[in-house]
Amino acid sequence: MGYNIAIDGPAGAGKSTIAKIAAKELGFIYVDTGAMYRAMGIFLMREGVDAADADAISAKCREADITIRYENGEQVVYLNGENVNGVIRTEEAGTMASLTSKNPDVRKKLVELQQKLAADADVVMDGRDIGTCVLPDAQVKVYLTASSAVRAKRRYLELTAKGTDCDIETIEADIIERDRQDMTREISPLVQAEDAVLIDSSEMTVEEVAERIMSLVKGHTK
Repeated sequence: MGYNIAIDGPAGAGKSTIAKIAAKELGFIYVDTGAMYRAMGIFLMREGVDAADADAISAKCREADITIRYENGEQVVYLNGENVNGVIRTEEAGTMASLTSKNPDVRKKLVELQQKLAADADVVMDGRDIGTCVLPDAQVKVYLTASSAVRAKRRYLELTAKGTDCDIETIEADIIERDRQDMTREISPLVQAEDAVLIDSSEMTVEEVAERIMSLVKGHTK
């Protein structure tokens, strides 16, 4: 088994940013679970599957082969052999991923792949249920959070920097609703694992959070 680091937490807590930094410093593979769900969303869209048709989603998702590789230091997501990095971050892919990830067969398919990656390599994985469901035996588990106001401000600054017109109050309302959905969903709800270390990044810099995680890793040996 590889050395596994699981980072869970609500939307906008900075999980991906921190996971990428930790993976780079440690020389581990960063497994972007959200990108895998987005790739599945793209596959189902291309197949013309209705997001409301649970049976069709269950049947079709088995045909998707989604893998992650590192090429020239960059994570590349492959969907049935095609590099889909250019399309996984679209709004449509995100919406479809959000709707279809609730399907137990979609989750089962992707969790199997995530567990295989973690068994074969040293990985940093972030998501909503990594420490509780996907990698329950991870050597280091972190629950990364921040206040909804701080997460909304980060998102607002990110969007306005790209020239997107947005309203910070609407963003915060969306974040609070997303939290509610994630924490109350039937399958693998967002919850802090009993053995996870809680890190509230509201008053911390990215570097400080990364250092905290690195110190946790140093406290463990392979």
